[in-house]
Amino acid sequence: MVFHPVGPVYYLRMNADSARCGRRLPGDEANLVAEVFRMLADATRVQILWALVSHEKSVNDLATHVGKPAPSVSQHLAKLRMARLVRTRREGTTIYYSLDNNHVAQLVTDAVFNAEHAGPGVPGHHRDASDLAALHADVPAASPSKNGRRA
Repeated sequence: MVFHPVGPVYYLRMNADSARCGRRLPGDEANLVAEVFRMLADATRVQILWALVSHEKSVNDLATHVGKPAPSVSQHLAKLRMARLVRTRREGTTIYYSLDNNHVAQLVTDAVFNAEHAGPGVPGHHRDASDLAALHADVPAASPSKNGRRA
């Protein structure tokens, strides 16, 4: 266990089986999960995370992308960083943000796809590959792997 500003952090195997687990979720782990969902309970932070699914971006790029002032986006990024949802990389005077790991990308993608089911019509993620590429138009469509997920 590692203590983090948000609370204790438990590092789980990144290759853990994704099958449903029958174990009881301990209270401290449930609190960590709730903290992640609190971070996702803000539309601006969801937009920031969704923008980072495709690739890293600077604060100014993210501010333009989400239509918010850079200082506001910077504050949201600080919260996301403390929650270990994003990480940084410095290049000269510019700091680039990216998702902390593939689990964050999957969580954000699943949340967006789940929300699409609440709307009318065919959810965007049920469309064909060319329509899916439009979700992140700035990234070329990856060919699906044999398990149906993007490589």
